[in-house]
Amino acid sequence: MTGASACARIPGTMTELAISTSNLGKNFGRRRAVQQLGLRVAAGTFYGLVGPNGAGKTTTIGMLTGVLRPSSGQVHLLGRPLDPDDPWFKRQTGVVAEQPALFSRLRGQEQLMLSARLFGLPADEAARRTRQLLQLVGLEADARTLVADYSRGMRKKLAMACALVHAPRLLFLDEPFEGVDALSSQTLRRVLGALCGRGATVLLTTHILEVAEKLCQRVGIIAAGRLVAEHDMAELRARGSSLQQEFVRAVGAEPDDLELPAWLCGENR
Repeated sequence: MTGASACARIPGTMTELAISTSNLGKNFGRRRAVQQLGLRVAAGTFYGLVGPNGAGKTTTIGMLTGVLRPSSGQVHLLGRPLDPDDPWFKRQTGVVAEQPALFSRLRGQEQLMLSARLFGLPADEAARRTRQLLQLVGLEADARTLVADYSRGMRKKLAMACALVHAPRLLFLDEPFEGVDALSSQTLRRVLGALCGRGATVLLTTHILEVAEKLCQRVGIIAAGRLVAEHDMAELRARGSSLQQEFVRAVGAEPDDLELPAWLCGENR
């Protein structure tokens, strides 16, 4: 088999794949940010990619969304080889970047309305979805506020609404909860869980293990650009283990004998 059919299912099963990579790599000069990444995410899965800062999470998201061109390997999304220039992929996917690209001189509702229209929604449907999503993410009262005056958390919520406005089948989230208050985070988690319940696929990157452990069905651990471990969260809990324990096994723990400088402890003042 070649092309999309070769990567459409998990080997040995009838499970459709939403994301499949083979020997995926990205170099920046002599630095290897991602190396030989083989990722398989079944459709309808809430998948977490966790790792230390600088492990390659954002670079991986960049390649999966077509923002970065791989130095090696292949990416298949929803059964097709990724072509960043094909509008089909933009219609099927939603992206929330770590630093959302929003128009600061637009009002919140204008930004969301623009996103809806760019995805080809008729004006009346775009307006309806804009109202519903602003309410859903808790920005209804700030709909007419300039994006420039939004806090970091408000920008994240607006970016989430823009990524959802066209009801994507595949959603990529890069550190989506940074700066978002606890109540809003809870709402967003319910929304994302509901998306997977209807068959959409979510890939989330985070360095906060508690977030991945609570939300994700399956978690991959990335370190130094390599996928070093992968776990089904239900199986992990059934074994009485935790993501924190598995993360330490895969990546290593901070030294127990860490000593602070005397001046930082208030000595010799």
